[in-house]
Amino acid sequence: MSPGTEVLRPPLTQAVRRVLQGTTDTRFVDDLLFLEAWEIRPSANLGATLRASQIRRANPGLAAAIDAELKEQSGRPAKPRKVAQDMD
Repeated sequence: MSPGTEVLRPPLTQAVRRVLQGTTDTRFVDDLLFLEAWEIRPSANLGATLRASQIRRANPGLAAAIDAELKEQSGRPAKPRKVAQDMD
């Protein structure tokens, strides 16, 4: 592995896999993998919550697709979360 090369985990949801197909923007990949991980296991860390909220706000369709897919996989409804735009 060459210096500066990162090994990223593959997306766990089809929704993220579809969006990332063919992309080479590592920041975009990082953001979507972060969002997916946060949706699976939300953090109480304020910085992480704000970052997830920003990514969700910029990609509402993807956030909904991830949420729906995770609900379907778990077989139970996900807990509703407040995001900054919902608090206005």
